[in-house]
Amino acid sequence: MSSASVDKLNVLFCSVGRRVELLKAFGSAYQTLALKGSIIALDIDPLAPALQVADRAYIVPHLGDPGFIPTLIEICRREEVGLVFPLTDWDIPILSERRKEIEQTGARVAVVSPDAAKTAADKWLTMKLFQRLGLSTPKSWLPSDLDPDRMEYPLFIKPRKGSAAKETFKVGNRRELVFFLEYVHNPIVQEYLPGLEITSDVICDLEGRLLGVVCRQRIEVRWGEVAKGVTVNNQEIVQACGHIARELPAVGALTVQCLLKDGQPCYTEINARLAGGIPLGIQAGVDAPLWLLARTAGVHVDIPPLGAYKSGIYMTRFDDSYFLSEADRAQLAGHRL
Repeated sequence: MSSASVDKLNVLFCSVGRRVELLKAFGSAYQTLALKGSIIALDIDPLAPALQVADRAYIVPHLGDPGFIPTLIEICRREEVGLVFPLTDWDIPILSERRKEIEQTGARVAVVSPDAAKTAADKWLTMKLFQRLGLSTPKSWLPSDLDPDRMEYPLFIKPRKGSAAKETFKVGNRRELVFFLEYVHNPIVQEYLPGLEITSDVICDLEGRLLGVVCRQRIEVRWGEVAKGVTVNNQEIVQACGHIARELPAVGALTVQCLLKDGQPCYTEINARLAGGIPLGIQAGVDAPLWLLARTAGVHVDIPPLGAYKSGIYMTRFDDSYFLSEADRAQLAGHRL
């Protein structure tokens, strides 16, 4: 917990996109804690839906633009931001590498170290981390290590540094493998596992202390994000996630993905950020927004024992809409520094 409590904590989210539910969950956490604070949202697109639910919204340069970090720093100073969260995989390395500059504003950045960010971003390095911990992983190859004529099909191919399930394909035969090895940039090839996919939200405070883990079975996925899911009680995965969080080490939140092979988890990926499916975990009792705000502000909250959450809680999502006039859109698009 923080050494001293504060009565106000402003939170900033980078690349908010469609994360409306997450920002609303933080709003609810403020009310529960009776904590003063504002939610600041950044995006490059004035039509990003989550901008509509923030207390203040800013349109910022692209992450790769040299102006992004100076703009972020100025917003942190102007808005007296106390806590910064990445919401996409692309936010993580730049926030991690520039943490010192950002934190000179008085804000704290809920992001892993540069080395941990590198490990989580690279699927091959992630495999090596799991293997060091003695965890099962799918059989995996780099292109230089495989012979298309000798492989057992089907296989699965994806970019080593991919995100949101882009350029991921099931490979049925030699001809497809040869094609996708050329098509997918810097790929990793793995055995194809048709079993259930379990994603676990792992919540730590800013000092890396493990607060909670919740396991979610992904029933349906759209655009790389869960659309339907259910919480499941798998204490083996919960304990493994704790080991992964300590070894990485985690800061704030991360997600751990695994596929079941003959009922046993095979670990595949880490995303070092708040997941898109985290509203299901919150509903099940792992209230990441509440816990992270409380720990950062120095407010006491009771946190249940590790693995104590409700299983059998289902989530099914639907699309909603915000409507803007041209004047509304232009006003938001012009809210730049």
